[in-house]
This record gives sequence, structure tokens and C-alpha cells, in this order.
Amino acid sequence: MPIEDMVHPFLKFYTAAPQWIKSSIGQLYSLAPASLRYGAKYHEFVGEIARSGDLAWLSRRADEKLMETLRWAIETVPANAALKPALARGDSAAALLAAFPLLTKEEIKADTGRYLSTRMGPETHLMAFTGGSTSVPMRLYLEKYVSRSKDFAYNSTFDEIAGVGRNDIILALRGRTVPGAGRPDGALWMFDPIKRYLHLSSDHLEPAYMPRYVEALRKWKPAFIHAFPSALVPLARWLKANPAPDITARIRAIQLFSENIYDYQVDLLKEVFGCPVLLDYGHSERAVKAISAPDDARYFFWPLYGKVELVDTAGRSIDTPGVLGEIVATGFDNRVMPLIRYRTGDLAMWSAAPNHTRPGFAVVERIEGRLQEFLVCHDHRLVSICTIGAAHFEQLASADRMQFEQTAPGKATLKVLSNAELTKSARDALAAGIHAKTQGGLSVEIVRVDEIRRSVSGKHKLLLQHLDISTYLGAAHLDSDGTA
Repeated sequence: MPIEDMVHPFLKFYTAAPQWIKSSIGQLYSLAPASLRYGAKYHEFVGEIARSGDLAWLSRRADEKLMETLRWAIETVPANAALKPALARGDSAAALLAAFPLLTKEEIKADTGRYLSTRMGPETHLMAFTGGSTSVPMRLYLEKYVSRSKDFAYNSTFDEIAGVGRNDIILALRGRTVPGAGRPDGALWMFDPIKRYLHLSSDHLEPAYMPRYVEALRKWKPAFIHAFPSALVPLARWLKANPAPDITARIRAIQLFSENIYDYQVDLLKEVFGCPVLLDYGHSERAVKAISAPDDARYFFWPLYGKVELVDTAGRSIDTPGVLGEIVATGFDNRVMPLIRYRTGDLAMWSAAPNHTRPGFAVVERIEGRLQEFLVCHDHRLVSICTIGAAHFEQLASADRMQFEQTAPGKATLKVLSNAELTKSARDALAAGIHAKTQGGLSVEIVRVDEIRRSVSGKHKLLLQHLDISTYLGAAHLDSDGTA
């Protein structure tokens, strides 16, 4: 039984603790062997990843895992029971997969219980929430003692590819709130010895705070960076204007997560830090996962993590390179809530170029998904919408959709599309959570609405920003017409 799943509920207390407590407890915990922290399943996943270079075995094992997942879903998940005749016919894994209808977040939210396996008891359920950055928050269930072990195995491999060593310190700009950073004399950083993460506050991205960032970077000397692009780009811009070669020359690789990543951002990061920039694609549902390589910026999907498809707007499969389609995912290794042909809402196109980098892996060109958008705090700090989404507010689990709208710095309206009105206590807790997440920078009024309109292109926008954020450092990506 992995310790990680047992201690994870206490993470928020560990994060909020003074630095001396994190240093002592975290240092002690970091000495525990991987088998104790992540359990036996962790080593199974590491072993599978290690054999990924054996193409014949990889193809056979991927088909086996797909078939095991589909059979389990049909036999034990009520929502899939109608496919029992197809299973009885002995259809191939590919034919059986094609018989499944596409699955949406809205369908899961409407009747979550129908998508849970009847053979997996509550003691095996690991509750999780999709981030608000997807605009459709959702509660889902992973498999306890399996799902997190799997993620650790794949993330560890990504670190190995980037070159991260056991004793290296990593600069982390991934939306983690730094306790006390909102106070005038508060530190803008904290150090987690478990992951060897130097967390810098993602809520202070303006020039006035950068010297204090630099001070922390000189103290801890990180050699790698894990970041949301929107949080790292303001620091890179500042370092470009205020060179600090003792800091930038030490960085050996940058790994970017969770947002759309634009070429100009990668170019800027390479120019400032002079190192490879690697990309990660994944999501809270743990259905598919992809990474780039140091010398190949395309996204390569792990074949044994899950099955990836692209479909057009009518739900038809896309096999032709260069045609934009929605990423549809079938996740492996979650017997509690197997997601089959799950619509992610993210867009990509198959690559037409030969795949010499990772043979046997499905490869796509850039992924178009969550937009980088910012809210403006009362003191004109910019906070990425992904940073707020990283909080995974439980009060929004029953909402169908949500959208922020801002017309004045420091204030915003959060529109929640739901059948039922949020209770006053839920609204107060949500507003307080966002206020804390932005270090006191944003007050939010929560209102229930009956409709959230799509954009002209048919997308849901998580933020309607009426302020001219181009005047602030770290401005968000803007659409071609100049609107956020």
C-alpha cells in the first residue's frame, strides 16, 4: 500500500506549514524508498515504460491493455452494458472500441454513478476534480493505490528524459500558493524537499517583485524548471531585460505543463535560458498523456498510458495528417471509473512527418486547448486563469459550466451554470478560496446563470476580459482580432 495515497489528504497542511517544518518533515520523507512511497504498482509501470523500445512487445501490450479495459468497462460499468453482445461476438479491440459512443463531461456529470464499476468498492475510490481551466469542472474517481503510482512513474520518466538528477533543485511555477506571500514582508518562495521544488509565488508576476524572485533563485540555485508558460514568461522577459547569467546559465532544461504553448514563448525561453524546452500534455482524468523530446517539439502519446484518437465535429475518426480534430481518450489502469472514448475538448492534428524520435508512439503536432488568460488584481498583478483552476474548488463540482467576467481591476464575476443555486455557505467558501488563491488580489461575486454563450468559433471561453491587459507585463495571449 503506497504511502503517497495515505498522506496526500494532509498535503494542504504540509504546504501551509512554516518552512522549518517542511524542511524537517519533507527531508525525512524524501528518504523513503520509491517502493514504500509509491507501492508495487509503481515498479510495474516503470517496467512497462522501460520496455517501450521493444516495438513488437509494445504493440501487443497496448492491444492487451485496451482489450482488458474495454472488457472490464462492458462487464462492470452500467453505462456500457449495452455492448455485451459485441463483447460476446469476440470482436477485436479496435472494433469493440469503435462501438463505444463518445463520452462527454456533461454525461458523466448528469449521472456519475452509471460510470462507476459495480465491482470496485468505495474503499478503492480516489476522488479527484478536473481543473476549472477546462471551463467544465467535474468530479471523477481514480483508482486508489494505482492512479497516483502510475502518474509518478510517467512523470519520473519525463524528468529522466529532461536530465533531472536525484539531487537537482527544480524551480516550480505551477500555480502553488506560497503561504504568507500576500503580506508586505512575506517571502515569495517556499522549498519542498520532497520534490526538491523551489516554489515561487505565481501570484506576483510584476517587475516590482522580480528582484525578490532573483534573490531566491540565487539562494537555491535550481537547475531545471517546471512551469505553466504564462507564469514563466514574465520572469523570462524580466531576465532578458535584466540579465543574470549566474541564474540562467545554470538551467539545463525547462518542462512546461497545462496550457497552450506558443512558439514565441518557446523562442523566448530558449533565448533567455539557452536550454531545451520540453512540453507535457495530460489532464486530471489521467486518460492519455504525451510529452515532447529535447530535439522534437511534437507531442508523443504514451501507448501504454491510454489510447488516443482524433475525431471531427461530427464524431468521425480522423486518420489523415494535418486535419484538426478533437482529442478523444481511453484511459488504462482505472478500474473504478474507466473512461472510454472520452472527449477532452482539446484539439490537435496528426503529424505528417516520420516518427524517428519515438517509434510506436502516436504523434501530433501542437495541441490547441486551454487558453492562457489572466485576471487583474486590485494592485494590477496578473493571475493566470490556470493558476485559479489549479485549485480544483469542490464547490464547483456540480456546476455544468463556469465563466469569469472582469470589468475592473480586483473585481470579477464568476458565472456558474447549474440547475441548483449554490448555497450561501458554498458561495462564501468559493469566494474566500479565490481571494486566498490570488493572495487577496481579487474579490469575486458568484452568480448562477441559465446560459453561458459560446464564442463565434464555438468554443467556451473561461474568461471574458473587458480590461486592456496588454498594458500589463505578462499579458495573456490575444486572439487575432485583439480580444482576450
